[in-house]
Amino acid sequence: MSTHVEKDQVSGHETTGHEWDGIKELNTPLPSWWVYVFWATIVWSVGYWVVYPSWPTATSYLTGMFETTNRTQLHETMANVAAERAPYMERLAALDLDEIVNDSELLNFSMAGGKAVFAENCAPCHGTGGSGNPGFPSLQDDDWLWGGSLETINETLHVGIRWDANDDTRFNDMPAFGRDEILERDGINDVVQYVLSFNGRETDKAAATRGMEVFADNCASCHGEDAKGVQELGAPNLTDAIWLYGGDAATITETVTNSRGGVMPAWGGRLDEETIKMLTVYVHSLGGGQ
Repeated sequence: MSTHVEKDQVSGHETTGHEWDGIKELNTPLPSWWVYVFWATIVWSVGYWVVYPSWPTATSYLTGMFETTNRTQLHETMANVAAERAPYMERLAALDLDEIVNDSELLNFSMAGGKAVFAENCAPCHGTGGSGNPGFPSLQDDDWLWGGSLETINETLHVGIRWDANDDTRFNDMPAFGRDEILERDGINDVVQYVLSFNGRETDKAAATRGMEVFADNCASCHGEDAKGVQELGAPNLTDAIWLYGGDAATITETVTNSRGGVMPAWGGRLDEETIKMLTVYVHSLGGGQ
């Protein structure tokens, strides 16, 4: 058996014996620095297994000499944050909402905390910054179904709207005038034309005139004789240009025919009292607070 080793005349490196079309493959050794780094990473990995959690066992895992994990680090960080916030939270618990907004330090703290809580819990429905979405009211205007004072916002956050799990939830129930056969199609069309006329829009005047009586008999008890809404009942103002589901004829017809009934969770019990106070202050500040 031949032990002859062929070397490349130019580089001086051994060849592998492979040749293709006159080109021979060199058996070039890896650079020394690469070999050292490779062995260093192996040593590092072994050291990592020793000091940090690593291999699973039959019932647990190797906790490592440091006995630390991302979870323990998170708990430590959260504990530190809670300790820093504790003096402010104690003051929030002791003060009324009016006192909080008149205390510049607590106001700034509540605004920062309320903004974070809003982004996590409320923005998916109400939009970033409370801009609103179809079916979810804007919190930046002055059109409040249940009232926009600090007290009424706080109450709404506590009990929710049509939230069955809370006995004190805000609740109103608009009849489905078409689905429940309370009004005929012509009557619905007439009252829709009457509602459209509130904003000075072009309507069927004869239908709108007939719709006035339909409105008085069926709608005024909640929306008011002037159709400006009743906050105690959560009934919206129909005379402005703010519409929760849309204010065109087709959408209003759908609303009158089948009713609407959005739901908001009750945050009382899900968020602590101090957090709800911060959220109240933040929502009140968005631009529509009364």
